[in-house]
Amino acid sequence: MSGYNTVLARNTENAPKGIGSYSQTVAFSHYNNLSAQLPIEPKSGKLVAGGVKEQARQCLKNIKAILESIDHVMDDVVKVNIFLKNIADIDAVEEVYTTFFPGGVPARRTVGVSALLKDALVQIDAVVSNAEGTHPKV
Repeated sequence: MSGYNTVLARNTENAPKGIGSYSQTVAFSHYNNLSAQLPIEPKSGKLVAGGVKEQARQCLKNIKAILESIDHVMDDVVKVNIFLKNIADIDAVEEVYTTFFPGGVPARRTVGVSALLKDALVQIDAVVSNAEGTHPKV
C-alpha cells in the first residue's frame, strides 16, 4: 500500500462469520462497505427457517448488528444491494425492508440471481457513511 490510504477491517460475533476469506465490514475514507449478508442466524450458523420475509429480516438484522459493532445505525446506510433468487419476491422483501428504514430509505439496487450460497432466497449488502460530509444542494 502507498501509505496514503487507511483501510480498517472489522468483524463482530453478533453477525455470522463469513463463508470464505473476507471481513464483515471494511472502512475506507468516508465509507464502510459491509459484506453481503446471508439469512444466517449468528449463534447457530444456520439459515433461518421460513420464507423470503424471514430471510430478508435476518439479513437486515445481521447488517444492523454489524453497524452497531462499529457505532453506526441504519440511518447511516447510503446504499443497499439486494440479491433475490426469485425477483417476484420483491414485494415481500420490500415489506420487511421498510421496517428497518423508517426515517427514509437509502439508494438501492435489486438484482434477480439464479442461485445464492446455502440455497438462500435473499442476500443483502450495504454501504455506510462514516461522516456527515458536505450536504447536497437541494
